[in-house]
Amino acid sequence: MRAATIITMTESSAPLSQKSLLRLMQLSSASLPVGGYSFSQGLEYAIDAGWLKTADDIHDWVLLAMEESLANVDLPLLSRLQQSAQANDKKAFNYWNATVLACRETTELTLTETAMGDALKRLLTSMEIPQIPCEQSPSFIAGYAIAANYWAIPTQTAQVGLLWSWLENQIAAATKLVPLGQTQSQKLLIQLGEEVDNIVKKAMQVTDENIGSSL
Repeated sequence: MRAATIITMTESSAPLSQKSLLRLMQLSSASLPVGGYSFSQGLEYAIDAGWLKTADDIHDWVLLAMEESLANVDLPLLSRLQQSAQANDKKAFNYWNATVLACRETTELTLTETAMGDALKRLLTSMEIPQIPCEQSPSFIAGYAIAANYWAIPTQTAQVGLLWSWLENQIAAATKLVPLGQTQSQKLLIQLGEEVDNIVKKAMQVTDENIGSSL
């Protein structure tokens, strides 16, 4: 059993370089060609089932996922994968990549993760970014960690980027599916964006043994 740890990597007091900031924006963009926009991660079913009908419903659904899933799974795993990539620790990197896949509870969620992971791997390969070979299918989070490490994006900043990318895709999906007006969608992004800092702080305190979630 791995010892329980808390990721407490100290962020540099120096501002993020312009180059790193631009790469973070690129990595977090909804236009990144990994297909993230096409996966609603359960949101489409919830809307079809009539559980979510209004902007307030979407707000509560997305916030719950951020607090209970992203904060306890995706973001802690991103930090560990990035730390492993920085140390070029192939064993740890593969352990945490396998953990990402194990935390995807259904076939659909696993395929979403690996499809996006494979797409990001191809993109990074085409950009000649060195990668750590994965014993299992590469997760999207693993690829994100490699890119963030290569572009010198600090851990917590990378977590903000990943969380924002997920949030923007969720609201984009809700905009089409509910549907929501563009003004409502922008208000949701502002309201939920205000929670990002607290979600990242929570994620940085999650120990190895507490990684995982059930919604």
